[in-house]
Amino acid sequence: MRSNIVKKGLERAPHRSLFYAMGYDAAELEKPLIGIVNSFNEIVPGHVHLDRIAAAVKAGVYAAGGLPVEFNTIAVCDGIAMGHPGMKYSLPSRELIADSVESMVMAHAFDALVFIPNCDKIVPGMLMAAARLDLPSIFISGGPMLAGEFEGRAVDLSNVFEAVGAVKAGRLEAEALQRLEQCACPGCGSCAGMFTANSMNCLCEALGMALPGNGTIPAVAARRQQLARAAGRQVLELWRKDLRPSQIMTAGAFRNALAVDMAMGCSTNTILHLPAVAHELGINWELKEINAISETTPQLCLLSPAGPDRIADLDRAGGISTVMKELKRGGLIDDAQLSVTGRSMGDNLVAAPNPDGAVIRTLEHPFRPQGGLAILFGNLAPDGAVVKQGAVAPEMLHRRLRARVFENEEGAVEAVLAGEIVPGDVVVIRYEGPKGGPGMREMLSPTAAVAGMGLDKEVALITDGRFSGATRGASIGHVCPEAMEGGPIALVRDGDNIEIDIPQRRLELLITPEEFARRRENLVLPPLKAKGGYLLRYASQVTAAWSGAVLQAPHDRRSER
Repeated sequence: MRSNIVKKGLERAPHRSLFYAMGYDAAELEKPLIGIVNSFNEIVPGHVHLDRIAAAVKAGVYAAGGLPVEFNTIAVCDGIAMGHPGMKYSLPSRELIADSVESMVMAHAFDALVFIPNCDKIVPGMLMAAARLDLPSIFISGGPMLAGEFEGRAVDLSNVFEAVGAVKAGRLEAEALQRLEQCACPGCGSCAGMFTANSMNCLCEALGMALPGNGTIPAVAARRQQLARAAGRQVLELWRKDLRPSQIMTAGAFRNALAVDMAMGCSTNTILHLPAVAHELGINWELKEINAISETTPQLCLLSPAGPDRIADLDRAGGISTVMKELKRGGLIDDAQLSVTGRSMGDNLVAAPNPDGAVIRTLEHPFRPQGGLAILFGNLAPDGAVVKQGAVAPEMLHRRLRARVFENEEGAVEAVLAGEIVPGDVVVIRYEGPKGGPGMREMLSPTAAVAGMGLDKEVALITDGRFSGATRGASIGHVCPEAMEGGPIALVRDGDNIEIDIPQRRLELLITPEEFARRRENLVLPPLKAKGGYLLRYASQVTAAWSGAVLQAPHDRRSER
């Protein structure tokens, strides 16, 4: 046992005395030490109940012969952080989570790990830590929130954001917004649509790092507690077999995850997080590979914000296992990949129900013939940009639009809510990238304002920042290189024409090469916005969005694996 370095031998008597001080006894110290990595807190609705998930996990670990030891990580609520400077800390918190888990595990010599995340950056942060540490590990999320009900229809957090714009446009009464905000989020769990948190929890299943049901069983369901106990038991099997993340999260597993991502219409943020996790394992891919998978993988689900269904509906229809079973039928995933069940993906999928044809459609009758995400290239985004094409109105798939340029999110939101953005405009928000933001703020407020004012079929948004998984419409993010790196988005001026051609994967600034060169020659970059603290360190070390916005190191040995 790895933990014997802190438990065994004459020289470890002082260490044992510290264990005894916490109430552990000698018999317990003979068992493998299982770290329970919990992100419980009382400020994130997706995490407020994770103490109960952890209790169930520990019961499972005890039953299987292990000694569970719990410690915590931080967790940021993107919804509460949205639309103010706090959002600058959301993406950077992913790196803090990975580093803090590494520190705790290496300092205390755990034998295996159970990770309990739920919301946006916590899932990838913990996946990065699992990949980096490469100890037997399993993931068990807190589960999705149920949808709310408002005036006879299902609603979620994205509806509240969009309702703000609807009130400003006179399309909704302020009193109705007050009633909506009180019922849209009816209880604990990650927000009910196919937003970033649920996208990543579902992709944990596709990667093989979580048991079936991890991404879709509602937070309040008894089955969630049962799954947590099962995860606690299963981590001991992983430890006994020495089955590690590097054996599960292979290049083939990431391709599986991307195929599932496309079939479900997941958040654009997955294109930040999957490369970051893969980086920890020395696995890299070109963004063009994502387009190749998208072009051959039909979209089988149309979940909020793209459609009316929520994660609980997906769960009732068979969940990720049914999606993967249908993709397997078409030869679109590699079912030989291993999972934390100790079996292959193909073996896991045998008992999954077939698609219901409604929430999960068949390959022959998909919602869309291509996957939910697309990567765009062109003179405005030489290194790529991402759009959730599955949530774009047909009218906006190919348009030429007038640029309205803003140097930050706040200016864009003010203009939208003041009625200054009109049909035919494209809102360009720059200096919001990983370095420029810093922190690459997630911008649901401007996209929701556009949708709420009824402009989502007439107005597009483009940014070197990123958008929420709850975003719908022609919202193009992750434009690379970012403005702070001198990327072409820094050259755009008010009134320029921009061509968006999602089917052809193009994003073009329609100015002459001579004008392009002249603007570049005269470009003067502003100073970094961060003046100190963690954000300054982050801005000085972060890489481009296309590489996952990971932190660079003087010499990264992971590339030598």
